[in-house]
Amino acid sequence: MKIETIRHSLAHIMAAAVQELYPETCFGIGPAIENGFYYDFDLKRSISPEDLPKIEEKMRELIKKNISFKKETVMRRSLITLFDKQPYKLELIKEFPGRKLTIYKSGEFVDLCAGPHVKSTLQLHSGQAKEIIDAFKLTKIAGAYWRGSEKNPMLTRIYGVAFKTKKELESYLQKEAEAEKRDHRVLGQKLELFSFDEEIGAGLPLWHPKGAQLRRIIENFITEELLKAGYQLVNSPHIGKEDLFQTSGHLDFYKENMYSPIEIEKEKYYLKPMNCPFHIKIYNSKIRSYRDLPIRLAELGTVYRYEKSGVLHGLVRVRGFTQDDAHIFCTPEDLSKELISLLKFAKIILKTFGFKEFEITLTTRPEKYVGTLKIWEKASNALKYALNQVGLTYQIESKEAPFYGPSVNLKIKDSLGRPWQCTTIQVDFNLPEKFNLNYIDQKGKKKRPIMVHRAILGSIERFIGVLLENYAGALPLWLSPEQIWVIPVGARHEKYAREINEKLNVAGFRCQLKEENETVSKKIRDGEIQKIPYLLVVGDKEMKTNSVRVRERGKGDIGKMKLKKFLEKVKIEIDNKK
Repeated sequence: MKIETIRHSLAHIMAAAVQELYPETCFGIGPAIENGFYYDFDLKRSISPEDLPKIEEKMRELIKKNISFKKETVMRRSLITLFDKQPYKLELIKEFPGRKLTIYKSGEFVDLCAGPHVKSTLQLHSGQAKEIIDAFKLTKIAGAYWRGSEKNPMLTRIYGVAFKTKKELESYLQKEAEAEKRDHRVLGQKLELFSFDEEIGAGLPLWHPKGAQLRRIIENFITEELLKAGYQLVNSPHIGKEDLFQTSGHLDFYKENMYSPIEIEKEKYYLKPMNCPFHIKIYNSKIRSYRDLPIRLAELGTVYRYEKSGVLHGLVRVRGFTQDDAHIFCTPEDLSKELISLLKFAKIILKTFGFKEFEITLTTRPEKYVGTLKIWEKASNALKYALNQVGLTYQIESKEAPFYGPSVNLKIKDSLGRPWQCTTIQVDFNLPEKFNLNYIDQKGKKKRPIMVHRAILGSIERFIGVLLENYAGALPLWLSPEQIWVIPVGARHEKYAREINEKLNVAGFRCQLKEENETVSKKIRDGEIQKIPYLLVVGDKEMKTNSVRVRERGKGDIGKMKLKKFLEKVKIEIDNKK
C-alpha cells in the first residue's frame, strides 16, 4: 500500500476526530503531503498545540473501531443537501464539473473526495506489527487562508506526519528536533546577527553589526572571485520606469510579484524585482564588437518581490534581498564554453562554503512564455550539453522555467541532507531581441548576442540562513564575524591581553578584548554560547611565558601556546577556508 494513501486516510480520520470533539466545525480540505498530511478547519473555538494529544487520542480510538472507507458517486443536487452546513465544501461543489461527484464515508464523517483511501482503519498499522498504527503524530497548528487567498477567511490548519513504521517516524522526529535546534531565526537572535521589526515591515531584515560583518565577508569573497573570473562590477538603481519593465516583459509575466508603482512627475516607477533590464541598458550604452564579448556584468543588487505574509520565513523567504547577480552577453559560438565555465565556477564556490552535495534540475518552457519554440529548444539543448560536459546528473522539471528562457538550478544539501535552492543559470535568447541588443561581427555585420542570467549564491539573505542551519551557527573560522576573544584572568593581566589583542588585529583577525567586570568562567561560557571559534585566556603563567591558553570551539582547552604558533595555526585554517 502506498504511503500517500495511508497519509490521505489519516487526514480523514483526523477530520473525523475533530468533528467528534468540536461538532460545529466547518471543513476545508485535507490532502496528503510530503512526510504526512494536514486538514483545514473553521473552528468555533481556538485550539493550541496542547490540544493535539487529545485529537491524536481520539484518532486512535476511531482507528481501533475498524471503520470502513466507503466510496460513493452522488448527484450534485444531493451533495448540496448533504453539505448544506459546510460552506467550503459547497464552494468546491459549485466549481467541479459534471453532474456527479465522489464522496468518501468513514464512520460519521463524510468528505468530498476522489480518494484513494485504505479499505478500513485496521489497515493503518505499523509495518508487520499487529498493534494499531503508532507511526503517526500530529505536529503543529498554523493559520491558513482558505484557498491561499488573503481575501478569504483564515482557517486552522493541523499538520501531522506519518510513516509505515515507528522506526521511520522516530528517525524523522529526531531529524526535525535537530533542525529545530538549527533554526536560523533562533540562531540569528541568539548570535545577535539580525532581527525583524513590525514597524519596518514583514520580510525586511535588520542586520546588526555582527550580521553586517558576516554579509561583508561573504560579499567580499564572492566579489574577489568574480573579478578573478573576468567579471566587471556594475551598480544599478532600486527603481525603474514603467516602460523598462514593459519592454522586459515583467509587467506582463511577473506583475503579481511586483509592488505597486510610485508616481514621480506623473510617470510610474517600480521597485525592481530583477537586475537584468538595468544590465541590458549598460550593455546597450555603446556599440559592442565581437572582440569585446563575452561581457560579464556582475552586481550585488538588491531587489524587491512581493511575497504573501504566510510564506515569509526568516531570511530564507523575504521581500527585499540582495543577489550575487550577473549577466553574460556572448556570441552563439561561445555559449557552450560560458555555460561549462559557469557550472564549474558554481561548484568551486559552493564547495568553498562547505557544500559538496547537490540536487540539479533543468527547467523547461512554462505555459506563459516569450519567444519561439525553436529558440527555447536551442537554449535547452545548450544547457543539457554543458551539464553533460561537466558530468552532472540532473532531473527535468517540466514547465517550471522563467518566462524568458530555460534554466539550470542547483540545490545545495546541508548537513541534515535538506536541499536548498541556490544557484540558477538561465539562457535567454528573448530579452536581447526585445531590447534590440547587437554586436558587430568579424564581417562588420550586426549580430544578436545571447544573454545568460546567473546567480551563484542566489539571495545573500537566504544563503546566510542556510549557512547558519548547516553549521548550527558554528560558522567556520574564515566566516565567523568574531573569530577570537582575548580574556584576561584579572585586572593585572589586562595590559598583556591588550597587547595580544592588538597583535591579532594587526595580523588581520576579527577579535574582541573581553575586559568586562565578570568572572573568567562567565566570559568563557558567553563565548561558547556565541560560538566564537577561539578563546584566548591569559593569566600569570601566560604573561611569564609570552603565550596564550587556547580554548577551541568544540574541543575546549587545547593547552598553552606561543602566540606565534597560534597565529600559524589559525592562518592555515583560514587559508584552507576551514
